Amino acid sequence: MRVVVTGAAGPLGRATCAALIHAGHDVVAVHHSAVELEQGLQTHACDLTDPNATHKLAESVTADGPVDALFHLIGGWRGGKGLAGQTDEDYRFLESRIVTTLRNSTRAFLPALLNAAAPRVAIVSTTGLERCTAGNANYLATKAAAETWLACVGHALREKQGVAHVERVMALVTEADRAANPDKDYSRYSDVTDVAQRLLTLLSHTPTTHEEQ
Repeated sequence: MRVVVTGAAGPLGRATCAALIHAGHDVVAVHHSAVELEQGLQTHACDLTDPNATHKLAESVTADGPVDALFHLIGGWRGGKGLAGQTDEDYRFLESRIVTTLRNSTRAFLPALLNAAAPRVAIVSTTGLERCTAGNANYLATKAAAETWLACVGHALREKQGVAHVERVMALVTEADRAANPDKDYSRYSDVTDVAQRLLTLLSHTPTTHEEQ
């Protein structure tokens, strides 16, 4: 399959691209700036907060071949200081990264995904939505919006038996994190390599009725 991975230069993006390549998939890696990534990748630099730039990216990518899946791995976090400390600046930052990039990329790649035999779209969200806190209000509001948008993407893909998947984690961790903080308890964190493997299984997964919707 040919998979577009956004946020490809982040820790999860790199792990996911590596897992996909190892499994024999074609990967189109997208990041906001030109960076050196895994060998064997088609790489694109694009500001996904810009709808025009995102549509041009999709046109360029689809001109080179089909798109079977979109793994949208752009995130960010700002929080703390209770409800009164949830600033407009932080909200705009989170909304642009978590919601706007998702809206733009899914709309731009939708025509290509609708041409796929079994399209897949996935995002990573947070288990924090299961227990909302005042200090995370901005962050959780944007994550909830992203999950709602993705559910609507699933509805758009329903006739193709598409999967719109949300992978919830509390936080992500890498081997570098563990090495830098050997005394820290990471037991509740999700290793990026494990999350990458779970995303990889979506490409051979048979959708349930819930996921199709």
